[in-house]
Amino acid sequence: MERGLYTRQEIYSQPEAWQAAMQMLAEQKDELLALSQGQQRQVLFTGCGSTYYLALAAAAFYQDITGNCARGLPASELWHYPQASYPNGEVLLVAISRSGATTETLIACKTFKEQKRGKLITLSCYAEEPLASMGDINLVFSSGAEQSIAQTRAFSTLYLGTVAFALIAAGRDDLYEELNKLPAVGQHILDTYSDLAKEIGGDLTKDRFYWLGSGLRYGLASELSLKMKEMSLTHSEPFHFMEFRHGPKSMITKTAQVIGLQSSSHYEHEQSVLNELKALGGKVLPIGEDQSTVIFNSGLDERIRNVLYLPFGQLVAFERSMAKGLNPDLPHNLDAVVKL
Repeated sequence: MERGLYTRQEIYSQPEAWQAAMQMLAEQKDELLALSQGQQRQVLFTGCGSTYYLALAAAAFYQDITGNCARGLPASELWHYPQASYPNGEVLLVAISRSGATTETLIACKTFKEQKRGKLITLSCYAEEPLASMGDINLVFSSGAEQSIAQTRAFSTLYLGTVAFALIAAGRDDLYEELNKLPAVGQHILDTYSDLAKEIGGDLTKDRFYWLGSGLRYGLASELSLKMKEMSLTHSEPFHFMEFRHGPKSMITKTAQVIGLQSSSHYEHEQSVLNELKALGGKVLPIGEDQSTVIFNSGLDERIRNVLYLPFGQLVAFERSMAKGLNPDLPHNLDAVVKL
């Protein structure tokens, strides 16, 4: 089998996967609306590994768009530390798992239901696995299913599902319809910047990567940092933009690569951080709607275009893995599903 074949295919097929996900969501939109309508309950998003970082990003988006409190927590925290995790009163739990078979997530959902804490929505990629039948509503994104161990297509497709759900809960049909424009923009990014991703990832003089993302993008920066670790066994860390000044910038050297997930709303502050790190000798690469190196030019609302940061970052991790002679399909020491 060609090294990296599956991961490459899964990264480049994301626009088609997103389109299929939107078609599936259209079939369950009324059901999602009925469950969320009139509810002011607090919402918890949960997962493990990549889907924990997805939960962080999803919770930030949900709270931003609905105004209701939302948190993202690892499933093991809900299982082991429920008193520190659950708020008082009824909770809506949104459980996310690519495989639908991760032990911590299954136990967290099982105990949640046994304790009658509230309603449960599940998001996964395999209809035959246990999680896909545990919820009050079960969303199965089969277009995100993967053969690789490190998540790429699954992560972005499941994330898009949480964004769509939040927009339905907020009654933002205008923004929901705009999601249908994302596949075309995602394809443009893959077509336009694949050579740049290979250049950045293939430069083995770099020994450390830092991914900066604030607000709705911090969970995504965390996920891209994880991809760099998993696929290429490279030192990689995520930070909020402004927090990087408070200590972490001491790690900047001429062999450091900083990739910034830039917003439009706080562009000047975020760019000032990147300028400072460049002056310290680090290499910087901004991704954003405009005024960046990797440019979306989507014309979409800032809040719903965040999935577009993922393909380029995933490609950088993939290309670094390939340049180091590793197999990104089979990361060192990892399994596709963690079962206890």
